[in-house]
Amino acid sequence: MILCPAIDLKGGQCVRLKLGEMASATVYNEDPAAQARSFEEQGFEWLHVVDLDGAFAGESRNGAAVEAILKATKNPVQLGGGIRTMAHIEAWLEKGLARVILGTVAVRDPALVVEACKAFPGRIAVGIDARGGKVAVEGWAEASELGAIELARKFEGAGVAAIVYTDIDRDGVLAGINWNATIDMAETVSIPVIASGGLASMADIVRMTMPDARRLEGAISGRALYDGRIDPEEALAVLRKARDRAAGAPA
Repeated sequence: MILCPAIDLKGGQCVRLKLGEMASATVYNEDPAAQARSFEEQGFEWLHVVDLDGAFAGESRNGAAVEAILKATKNPVQLGGGIRTMAHIEAWLEKGLARVILGTVAVRDPALVVEACKAFPGRIAVGIDARGGKVAVEGWAEASELGAIELARKFEGAGVAAIVYTDIDRDGVLAGINWNATIDMAETVSIPVIASGGLASMADIVRMTMPDARRLEGAISGRALYDGRIDPEEALAVLRKARDRAAGAPA
């Protein structure tokens, strides 16, 4: 189980939104590269990055900030937001991303996701952002009638490395992860699922270690880390102990 810190980029700055509303952005760091280094120094093993401007524009808008992040950390980085074509995918992977996250295009052109998985095995994730169980696209600005689990099932056997499942109604408001919906998805598909949206406290970290949550690959945390509601050292220690217990190693 991996706890993955998030860097959301807007105007080249590290921000957090509430409920996906761009007007609600709070700036937490004007230097995303420094934030990436800080997360690595704190002991995190992965980094989740979202180009918020790119998600709305349909193309990269914070490319310089992402490239600075890649230079600043040795941790693997996954990026979502505005990646809509094979050329976008290839260009970003060549720059050193561990994997790209395809969201809107997974709804609009699922065949592209399948093609990308074949071209770049293990490096393509699908972002499923849902409001009321229905998938939202275009930076959450548009709703669809497609169910979240329905979309996930479309990619069974395609080679998708992970599904990043975000409950928009929980995102950035510290309401706690929607465990029921997230675990339901993990139990429905064989693709590894990463929980996103709402992780609020150490109670959520402990919840990650419960038997039914062990199907998940991990969870993403943003505002709770920036606000100090979660202590990185304590959280990572809890998850390490859980991994040791699961592996039969001494606690």
